[in-house]
Amino acid sequence: MLAEYLPSLLFLIIATGIGITLMAVSRFLAPRNPDAQMLSPYECGFEAFENARMKFDVRYYLIAIQFIVFDLEIIFIVPWTQVFMDLGARGLVTMGLFVGMLFLGFIYVWKKGALEWE
Repeated sequence: MLAEYLPSLLFLIIATGIGITLMAVSRFLAPRNPDAQMLSPYECGFEAFENARMKFDVRYYLIAIQFIVFDLEIIFIVPWTQVFMDLGARGLVTMGLFVGMLFLGFIYVWKKGALEWE
């Protein structure tokens, strides 16, 4: 029975060996002469002008929520389309409720003004 795990063990050993080898090679071959510009913080090509803990506009978070909502919609709707004929009327009603809730989320984001950019 343990012989069945031999390919997995061999794979783990080889992958670990490759990872350690690549880190060791980069450690020995990488240049070690950083200048002031290389050590400076990089932020979009210019110096930072505000505190790192500044507040973001709420629209940023609303767009993130909207992305997650529609991403979840795709995750659930694509497999549903594959078995649509087998589910019958109950599956259609369930998916209708699901899409309806997603639509309510879209309306919420729209009413909060997240889709309006200045």
